[in-house]
Amino acid sequence: MTTTSDTTGATGTTGTSGPTASGPATASGTTATGSSTASGTTGSGATAASGATPSGCPVAHGSVPLSGPRFQSDPVQLYRDMRRDHGAVAPVVLDGDVPAWLVLGYRELHQVTGDPVLFSRDSELWNQWDRIPDDWPLLPMIGRRQNSILYTVGERHSVRAMMISNALEGVDPFSLKRYAEEFADELIDRFCTKGAVDIIAEYAKLLPALVLARIYGFSDEEAYPLVGAINDMIDGRERALAGQQHLATSMFRLLADKHAEPGDDVASRMLADTGGFTDEEVAQDLMVMMAAGHQPTADWMGNSLRLMLTDERFAASLSGGRHSVAEAMNEVLWEDTPTQNVAGRWASRDTHLGGRHIRAGDLLLLGIAAANGDPQVRTHASALTGGNNAFLSFGHGEHRCPFPAQETSEVIARTGIEVLLDRLPDVDLAVPAEQLTRRPSPWLRGLTDLPVLFTPTPALGRPGSHGGPA
Repeated sequence: MTTTSDTTGATGTTGTSGPTASGPATASGTTATGSSTASGTTGSGATAASGATPSGCPVAHGSVPLSGPRFQSDPVQLYRDMRRDHGAVAPVVLDGDVPAWLVLGYRELHQVTGDPVLFSRDSELWNQWDRIPDDWPLLPMIGRRQNSILYTVGERHSVRAMMISNALEGVDPFSLKRYAEEFADELIDRFCTKGAVDIIAEYAKLLPALVLARIYGFSDEEAYPLVGAINDMIDGRERALAGQQHLATSMFRLLADKHAEPGDDVASRMLADTGGFTDEEVAQDLMVMMAAGHQPTADWMGNSLRLMLTDERFAASLSGGRHSVAEAMNEVLWEDTPTQNVAGRWASRDTHLGGRHIRAGDLLLLGIAAANGDPQVRTHASALTGGNNAFLSFGHGEHRCPFPAQETSEVIARTGIEVLLDRLPDVDLAVPAEQLTRRPSPWLRGLTDLPVLFTPTPALGRPGSHGGPA
């Protein structure tokens, strides 16, 4: 998953636990990055403007659009180029020429996420609100006056985070794994006799939402329509606001049902919390948890399967060893993390970061993928993978993904991969690896599809199938 708070990307909200992140620690020997800029670039975004916006953060000369085909084709090289040209903190522009800073350095990102006073989660501080139209497609990912844990600060945030953690901890781990296995078998039954399938469309993008909907308190039939709405909201395109509205309506309907008839589910436990939270607050937090828990977990599954199907290090163990699944999933969190960029933090006063002059109200985007690959900490490419959990994929600081959310995400993703490989042991790519493409989102890095071939096998046809679209 990636985080309830930072990476709208994990239950999520998103969490995840064969690999568990105990909190990224700055690697020994890390040095400051970005204290100076490359030749030909200015040393401060505050003075490098070729045309300042009406207020606050200028559109700096050489700012990099946070969109385009390079996010699909080769983001690793893109981040390297940005680090070379701009240092550890790079000027970027969002849709509509909206300026921001992208924090590329591991140490700098650690600093930003570890100082909630200077780098606040309060989006009301943004100095660009006078330029943002009501229909801006990135609003669901940046947010204003959204009464969710994402934008709550201080003591209220701590109390809310505890409420969410307690509700998730109430999920029985054996039941969670059983739900994941049941839904995985049900989905595989739909295509196992065909000998070919797109793993993303017919499996990975469905499984997390189905499991999360079950533990949150939705009926299985209500879960399927949520998938499209969540994807629309996260992708930040023309249907983003409509997706957000559908998700919100579903959450308020769920809470009304749970007021009338509480159950053994996350939503009921959140409503029963003694912290005095309103239905609005609970609904907003459930939206964050569903969005952050579903899509990053789906992408974690897809990216891990891509690695296992394309890297010869995993080929020999596809039909067996469970350890290879955990290794692939952990490596993905370093090298191909589902949540690559997160919005964000806002500077509460003028400051400096990575050699840049950051003005009060400037938006800083968390470059998680870039920070994980920072050469200042990744001096040896293989040294920080394996069992090393110092990646920033679940965030850091008080807004990091709650540990119960990480565990939930990891159980869903790992179970989904293991059941698939058990059921289809000879699964293989149906196209050359270089033909695989990624979604255009600057926030989440996931495959558009993952076509595979396998020997057709009979459906299990276990009783208790939950239906849903075929």
